[in-house]
Amino acid sequence: MRETIVDPPPRAEEPGGAVRAGPRGSNFRRKFAPGRRSRSILRPALLVASLALLSCGRAEAPISSVIGPDPQLPAPRQGLLPTVDIAPATGWPEGTTPVAAAGLGAAPFATGLRHPRWLHVLPNGDVLVAESNAQPAAPKGPRDLAMRVVMGIAGARAPSADRISLLRDADGDGTAEIRTVLLDGLTSPFGMATMDGFLYVADTDALVRVPYAPGATRIAAEPEVVVALPAGPINHHWTKGLLAHRGRLYVSVGSNSDHGENGLAAEAGRAAIWEVDPATGRARIHAAGLRNPVGLAADPATGAIWAVVNERDELGDNLVPDYLARIDRGAWFGWPFVYWGDRADPRVDQSLRPDDPVARPDYALGAHVAPLGLAFSEGARLGQGRGVFVGLHGSWNRRPPSGYEVVFVPFGPDGPRGAPRTILTGFLDGAGNARGRPAGVAVARDGALLVADDVGNAVWRVAAE
Repeated sequence: MRETIVDPPPRAEEPGGAVRAGPRGSNFRRKFAPGRRSRSILRPALLVASLALLSCGRAEAPISSVIGPDPQLPAPRQGLLPTVDIAPATGWPEGTTPVAAAGLGAAPFATGLRHPRWLHVLPNGDVLVAESNAQPAAPKGPRDLAMRVVMGIAGARAPSADRISLLRDADGDGTAEIRTVLLDGLTSPFGMATMDGFLYVADTDALVRVPYAPGATRIAAEPEVVVALPAGPINHHWTKGLLAHRGRLYVSVGSNSDHGENGLAAEAGRAAIWEVDPATGRARIHAAGLRNPVGLAADPATGAIWAVVNERDELGDNLVPDYLARIDRGAWFGWPFVYWGDRADPRVDQSLRPDDPVARPDYALGAHVAPLGLAFSEGARLGQGRGVFVGLHGSWNRRPPSGYEVVFVPFGPDGPRGAPRTILTGFLDGAGNARGRPAGVAVARDGALLVADDVGNAVWRVAAE
């Protein structure tokens, strides 16, 4: 992939919110010029929510067939209507919790939050939680309207609190008895990181920072914009993940569509991971062709950057598997043209495909599992060894449902290997309702695993019994 220096867009409230430089080199920008569209099958699916609920689907094979380093991918399957199987959000009945793996226990670390999506553990042990959701916007057509109804049933349309709260377990009993609003007035905040006396926050439309002093429980300073991020009128994937690593900041930016159906000009600067110089705000594309990268983490042993990525939909119950991948500088993972290295998406005009080599993901996590949180196990005291914890938010378009759990993917010397292990489950009840949905994950200073639950409005603590 040719190096691309990003000319950042203005923030979302300003006109003309598209970056001028595309997410790849000159060949990519030429082929993705305004007015060009990928060839897509734009189905009338989800015209109304009731019609969507009538759609049906059946998984071609057990989901285990599309998990691991060598998934067995079926042929694409397209139909008039996509599979829709929604787990209605109900919350947790009084006295109930998720179920931890044998030898582990789960208990609430904090409850009564407002759509907690992301976690960051500070060096002093304080825990930051981003209480956030997408910004309100008018529907952009019947399909968008129907999808909003579907996501509302799934618990994904709660108003955004637009704040970062601080949780402190001062007495070490495993429960945060101190809770303060550290920073508010943000715009759909998500990723968080500290570096050189600043707290950095990835809002949906900009990477911002405020001065931070260890132990602070409130920050009154006005956030300073480091660099604007793609948002604009569609903003299909609003979350922006963030990683501070070796003096640089890395921001994950999801696509503006499922497979480029909104026009490839709308994808400028998207489906990519940005690398930002915090001193100057200068940004470049670190890697591209990633439909919706969310969680980012650096391997403590090697320094390599890893990401979990949400792949495209409507090609079958077992396509396309979401994945975990090492993100090397200059890598291109093929979206929207291909998936899993060499499989062409039949809905996309392949004549527009760049001629660059395609990077292959390292580990399939299963189709439609929606991986969000990612944390290496360094410092964890859960007896799992070396690997990563992944929060699987759960499907809305697979039958039977997939995800709705936190898993551990073991690592060998060269990366992920072996089957994933379930760490936390029980988010779905016996009737198929979602009592909760796991999102961000983080290892606490005491070695416990913290899990943000944006439907249960809680942060769960998983620890050895």
